[in-house]
Amino acid sequence: MGVIKPVVLSLVVMMAAVAQAAESTDKVEVITVHGHRDVVLQNQSGVRKLELGNEVLSLVKHQHIQQSLNRLPGVNLARGNGQEYLPAVRSPVLTGAGACGSILSAVDGIPLRAAGFCNINELFEAPTEFAERIDVMRGADSVLYGANAINGVINVITPAIAAEPEQSVRLEYGAYDFKRAVYAADGGGEYPLRLDAVVTSDGGYRQSSGYDQQKINLKYHSDFGDWDNVSTLSASNLDQDTAGYITGYDAFKSKRTSKSNPTPDAFRDAQSIRFASQFSTVDRHNSVWTLTPYLRFADMRLLQHFLPGTPIEKNRHYSVGMQSAYLAQLSSAVEWSAGVDVELTRGTLKQTQAEPTQGSEFLQQTIPAGKQYDYRVDAIQIAGFTNWSWQASDYLTLALGARLERMVYDYDNRMLDGRVKEDGSECGFGGCRYSRPSDDRNRFTNLSPKFSAVYQLNGQVELFANISHAFRPPQATELYRLQREQAIAELDSEEQISAQLGYSYQGQRLAVELVTYVAEKSNVIYRDSDFFNVADGKTLSHGAELLLHYLLADDWDFRLAANLARHRYRHHRIINGIDLYNNDVDSAPRHFGNAQLGYQFNEQGRIELEYQYQGSYFTDAENLHRYHGHELVNLYTSWQWHNLTLSLNVFNLLDERYAERADYTSFSGDRYFPGQSRSAYIALAWQI
Repeated sequence: MGVIKPVVLSLVVMMAAVAQAAESTDKVEVITVHGHRDVVLQNQSGVRKLELGNEVLSLVKHQHIQQSLNRLPGVNLARGNGQEYLPAVRSPVLTGAGACGSILSAVDGIPLRAAGFCNINELFEAPTEFAERIDVMRGADSVLYGANAINGVINVITPAIAAEPEQSVRLEYGAYDFKRAVYAADGGGEYPLRLDAVVTSDGGYRQSSGYDQQKINLKYHSDFGDWDNVSTLSASNLDQDTAGYITGYDAFKSKRTSKSNPTPDAFRDAQSIRFASQFSTVDRHNSVWTLTPYLRFADMRLLQHFLPGTPIEKNRHYSVGMQSAYLAQLSSAVEWSAGVDVELTRGTLKQTQAEPTQGSEFLQQTIPAGKQYDYRVDAIQIAGFTNWSWQASDYLTLALGARLERMVYDYDNRMLDGRVKEDGSECGFGGCRYSRPSDDRNRFTNLSPKFSAVYQLNGQVELFANISHAFRPPQATELYRLQREQAIAELDSEEQISAQLGYSYQGQRLAVELVTYVAEKSNVIYRDSDFFNVADGKTLSHGAELLLHYLLADDWDFRLAANLARHRYRHHRIINGIDLYNNDVDSAPRHFGNAQLGYQFNEQGRIELEYQYQGSYFTDAENLHRYHGHELVNLYTSWQWHNLTLSLNVFNLLDERYAERADYTSFSGDRYFPGQSRSAYIALAWQI
């Protein structure tokens, strides 16, 4: 399969060359625009958005969100075990306590988690199995979304209430005892209530690694005088047995080892409830007002199988917030928007170890059994934003915006301060590993500007550019979950300044979007060799992303998402005698992507062959160890007869041995999350 990559690249060059000659009555699209608060503001501020539509989501029917999202350029999620993953949007695969704070995950424009209390796997709470579409914004975008939109935004859009009543049922069965039922019921315009629900059970590819999950989404439409209202109530539950890393160089190549689980007792239980009610109206000046109050609850319990002593973590948070926006047409050429967002959160975290630590004398003495952390954090987030859009000419649109945001944490340690045992006695070797800072209050203020320009050369070609700034305040776990001698974490907000330049061609048979970008991130938070949380890191990223869709014939089409990127450390840090400056950031492949060749027959069925390419990457910051990448082939089929749709999907068609994620640590050496062997899934859907 190694010859596929140069063939695909050659095909891209050839297709770009014939762009002007393409002709057909069917028009293809790369980007689709829709609208409510976040979407309206995106359009007005020049934000570029990519979309995974219902057509793709219905065809793929992902068992894991990575299988769908990685079809988009700039996105490279690393799948873990069960529903777990590590995020990457125009970035390396992000790890660490606050890594989730670099990519904002939302449902209908409301973040899944409160700012400062993210979870790196939080997308498993989103109703992606029955989403109408998933919008992805790549790059810095804090003006509209605020904290955490530093590398990008993943926004899951739930189905709107239909004009006519409808019901649908989808039943699925597949490899390793995978079973799923998806149900939707819509009352239509006369009874404007919609229910979407999914129940999933997976036996797991690896030993003791199955999960059960349920999600539900209720949506209701009503009118309050001149105000239009859409209220949404959603909930999720996950009960997962978790498989950990397998260790040893190229261990994933062994079929037996790949199915093993060195952490059979590991688990993750998570529940969430969210409610949001969006009110919108148009006043007598034809200006648009939106107000969206929301409530949020999340609770999680997990065995930290990746830590010595395998303690159990319990975290929980409650949030109440309000999003608002005002959009006015000041003249025929000028639009102005502004808004205020407010959020109040209470979060708690406990970490408790039931049994004595196994291993060396040092580990046994410094990591005692008992309670290790127990704290509460109350947080207040308040922000104001504004954006101006000016139609400077028939061809040129300029936009300028800014956001000012204030984040305040009030931390209460509910144990003894310092690095002592739960009962106050001292640990050996100078003190316990886990350090608890004394009660504190931390404040972070960030100003985030953005400028964009869009130039329409003609009806088919568009050029666009933007310069933007984004930020994320430290997460609560980075500030208050300290180790060793560190008694206080003096951290600043991470910040990123990025610029991008893009070209978009929208023809009759061919659609192309090519984007180049550069981004510099400062105050990067990481844990240094003394196990201190510090914020003096810097990284530099640059790359190019191509999205292409070509109609080869009336019933054949080809899609491609290709990425070239390099992410480098730009600060001096010595690890094992090696200065990391200018090294590649670990878990950052320089090239990756995917391509699909599809055949549409009789408007009733589709067959699609997908090729996925993951380039090699370093697995350690010193750049001494490497994962050599992989190539996969997947097959998707769908056939519709009257109200029935039958599909058969086969993942990893050629049964390759590969790693979903590779890593290296000085304690374990090479370690991997092994990829799943060839697996087939069948589905039957019935539209009532």
